[in-house]
Amino acid sequence: MKIINWLKNIIFPEKNIPEENYEECPPILFRVGVIEFADNTDSESGLRLAKMIGQYDDLQVFYFDEPFGKNFLTLESRTIFDLIDKGQDILDRTQTDVIIWGYREGDKIRLNFQTSKQYEYEDKSFVTLLDSLYIPAITEQNSIIFPPALLNIIHGAIISAISPNNTENKIYRRYLLKKIIHELTNDTSAKNLPTEFTPYIMNFLGIIFLSYAYDEDKGTNFKTIYNILNTALKHQDKISNPIHLGCIYYHIGQLYDSATLYTSKNPSNYYKGAIEYYRRAQKYLSKYNYPYDYGYISYKLAILFFNYWKQKEDIQALRDAVFQLREAEKIYTYAVFPNFWAEIQGKLGQMLALLGSFSNSAEISELAINAYKNRQKVISEKRYPLNWGRIQEYIAEIHYHLGQRGGGDSHFEEAMEYFHDALYMYENAQLTDEIKKVKHSINKCRQYIHNK
Repeated sequence: MKIINWLKNIIFPEKNIPEENYEECPPILFRVGVIEFADNTDSESGLRLAKMIGQYDDLQVFYFDEPFGKNFLTLESRTIFDLIDKGQDILDRTQTDVIIWGYREGDKIRLNFQTSKQYEYEDKSFVTLLDSLYIPAITEQNSIIFPPALLNIIHGAIISAISPNNTENKIYRRYLLKKIIHELTNDTSAKNLPTEFTPYIMNFLGIIFLSYAYDEDKGTNFKTIYNILNTALKHQDKISNPIHLGCIYYHIGQLYDSATLYTSKNPSNYYKGAIEYYRRAQKYLSKYNYPYDYGYISYKLAILFFNYWKQKEDIQALRDAVFQLREAEKIYTYAVFPNFWAEIQGKLGQMLALLGSFSNSAEISELAINAYKNRQKVISEKRYPLNWGRIQEYIAEIHYHLGQRGGGDSHFEEAMEYFHDALYMYENAQLTDEIKKVKHSINKCRQYIHNK
């Protein structure tokens, strides 16, 4: 399998990776836990992998061999929640950035990568828990066929899975990804791996490059990443589990989605591409079998439809955005994901307010008010006074427009109540522009009431 040669000669030309002084980067360590693999042999593959990736000076690696059942590592829908919950427990207890699960299938080991923010809206990683990287089983006898290039891909998968929690980590993570790509272009050691590994390796190569290129304000890497992921699709006959195919479609959707943010040429084509591939992914990652992945894609689709509406003023796109948020809302509930649920409620409030205004529907506008009030269950007055005040202003504006559309003076009176709550918060924060704006809105409410 001449993957690395192909990358070097076609996908990653040397001229695109300028030389850098790597030693000048800050000494940041990302904490990685290798969980004892579900392996029916005595090969100690997990421990061996932990030692192998421990050579990287940007990783602090530990081996977690606490005994517990690992039947959930089959990735079957009936046990996926057990996997997520156990992983989250380990992540919380060990304060780890990434944990690696290993599951033996014949003479191969399947690796999966989990982080604490994997199913939160603020996650900045393209790696999902279902993304699987197959590697040869690691034993003393076959260590020779475990090439350095494959170890670099595992390293890249780990770094790609991390969701940076500050600007310094974000910069350092991108530097590491660039370094990994640079090393892969000069390493042909994976050329003898069987083709059965190809779709999984290409999927992760696509993730690594997408993770590196995401923050660029130009689309020069789009074709590069698409070619990598499309090569994974061309080898789908080697994929045994359809969820792995769903992950590839998901990442192509992410690629198009990312392109909508920095590409001004033919943006509607990128919107349509992202929507198409996200929907394809949902056919394999369905709401009943893999609800967290389905719901997360629904959330991303909602944002896409909303942004497409802003571009084209297509009211159906706005309706589609609301529908997708409702789908995400069913899965990311207040009880389990309060912050994500609150984010969804805020977006619902915004979109329903617009939809109610354009369709002249008081009922939809009331739904928008209810969504904003739901958001305040998390964004409370005591904990987040300024953000709570902004929501009060949004609710006030909906009441004001309902009054304008003939809803009666009660809506102007309600609007004034909410505007005054916002005003109080803005005055405490000494926000001059916001104070001026809200006072003007209050005066308009008074004029409507006094003129009747």
